[in-house]
Amino acid sequence: MADKKSRNEYIKEGSRQLRGTIAQGLAEVATGAIAENDQQLVKFHGTYLQDDRDVRGERTKKRLEKAYTFMIRVRIPGGIVTPAQWLALDKIAGDYANGSLRLTTRQTFQFHGVIKANMRRTMQAINAALLDTIAACGDVNRNVLATSNPHLSRAHAEALDLARGLSAHLLPKTGAYHEVWLDGEKVVDGSAGEEEEPLYGKHYLPRKFKTVVAVPPHNDVDVFAQDLGFVAIIEDDAVVGWNVTVGGGMGMTHGEPDTFPRTADVLGFCRPEHAIDVAEKVLSVQRDWGNRENRKRARLKYTIEDRGLDAFRAEVELRLGFTLEAPRSFRFERTGDALGWHKSPNGKWHLGLFIENGRIKERPGHTLRTALREIATIHKGELICTANQNVIIAGTTAAAKKKINTILASNGITIGTSSGLRRNSMACVALPTCGLALAESERFLPELVTSIENVLDRAGLRDDDIVVRMTGCPNGCSRPYLAEIGLVGRGPGLYNLYLGAAFDGSRLNKLVAEDVDQARIVAILDPILVAYAKERRDGERFGDFVIRAGFVRATSAGNQFHAEVGLLDRAA
Repeated sequence: MADKKSRNEYIKEGSRQLRGTIAQGLAEVATGAIAENDQQLVKFHGTYLQDDRDVRGERTKKRLEKAYTFMIRVRIPGGIVTPAQWLALDKIAGDYANGSLRLTTRQTFQFHGVIKANMRRTMQAINAALLDTIAACGDVNRNVLATSNPHLSRAHAEALDLARGLSAHLLPKTGAYHEVWLDGEKVVDGSAGEEEEPLYGKHYLPRKFKTVVAVPPHNDVDVFAQDLGFVAIIEDDAVVGWNVTVGGGMGMTHGEPDTFPRTADVLGFCRPEHAIDVAEKVLSVQRDWGNRENRKRARLKYTIEDRGLDAFRAEVELRLGFTLEAPRSFRFERTGDALGWHKSPNGKWHLGLFIENGRIKERPGHTLRTALREIATIHKGELICTANQNVIIAGTTAAAKKKINTILASNGITIGTSSGLRRNSMACVALPTCGLALAESERFLPELVTSIENVLDRAGLRDDDIVVRMTGCPNGCSRPYLAEIGLVGRGPGLYNLYLGAAFDGSRLNKLVAEDVDQARIVAILDPILVAYAKERRDGERFGDFVIRAGFVRATSAGNQFHAEVGLLDRAA
């Protein structure tokens, strides 16, 4: 029978544990790119080859090579950095990248615009800050998220500890990263029979694998969107164990209904001392059972869809050697961050600062990068990247709080946001750097939110929390299918509009309009938002209202995402 493995499987198999010819390609000065196979392998090292699509057409006319640069993503389990690390990353942004820092939906930083000649220098500067980028991308367990701010309670601190433990345990063991980027010294490449990757093997995972740790009632890490999740079960302020969730994921492909976003299932309950072992066994089953023929259906969500949750649980328990306990009850309230100043039980102050779409840059009258650099210079606590692309300035004193407020004001930064919609908005990078983007996202969502705010004003909803998220393609990096208002790029200036997700992140939305532009999006939302303001019940969220009012059917499961779609072509 013919071997039907995808091309990426052969690339991994022949890569000598992720080495490929990356080192040789970095030394090649005739091009700003690297070999096609190496473009896949560098993802495991935390970087993607990209090009500036704003100038692609002009360069093609001039018969010039694309304006190639690299995106580099840092691995920071739990998202916490020291002020010194923040300053180091800020310097890297100025020295080697495009002058901005990009906070991501996975509690970390991305650098954009790094040219090939500066790649090793950048990686070495990140290493000098006691950070790295390994496994930030690629077919491995990626950066592990933890409910933001470990200072809020014992349970929050335990969530961070678990996230860090999971990240360390599931990290690839190959020496390729150090060889290629740091000292050039060969560690081991398996040619003499050594086993570099006892967990991953030479093929690693079928696709990416995302893990998070959540502490109810806050679902700021969107646990139901992830391959693997641990939900803290708390008694008397202590974590007595973790509910384990499996099989969430956002990506799909337009026009292919056998691909769909999916919310995770609760697999069972485990004791704290078993959590890392459970994670390893869940990952190992996906390694062995996952689809290696069709990458569009290679995520854990499809493994569970195809094999069934009961069969998957049985295999995990077989490998564990014990049975998971029945899930414990828990309740989430929201997915957003706590913005503004908050005081924790230990007497310290913490500032949740809204960063629109995670982009830390300078613009006239709004020198955000300078403000955060000045704060990091005086701050004695920590800075925390959140899963909603915001930052928490954590662990400061009342006296330092006044200084921080002064720094923000002097740089044109306000702590509040213009509306509850903007406060809960999130967009992926998309154009001009993402090669998969079909439409704008980060550069367009702020303008769209402003347009919708005019409707919110008329409806009296400006301060109401409504979740809106946008992506430039259906891969779903900003988790748009779990937004009460989700927008997914279809082509230049055109989007699919989705409504009806749960405010707590537990239910997917559903398609209500295809290929709509900015004016049409606002026109469709206008009467629905007005109706929400007039007809909602006490405490009813927008995502719940649109279902009850009949604007959209509820999505009961991922495999029903494309079912019972009713387009609102005559809504406006």
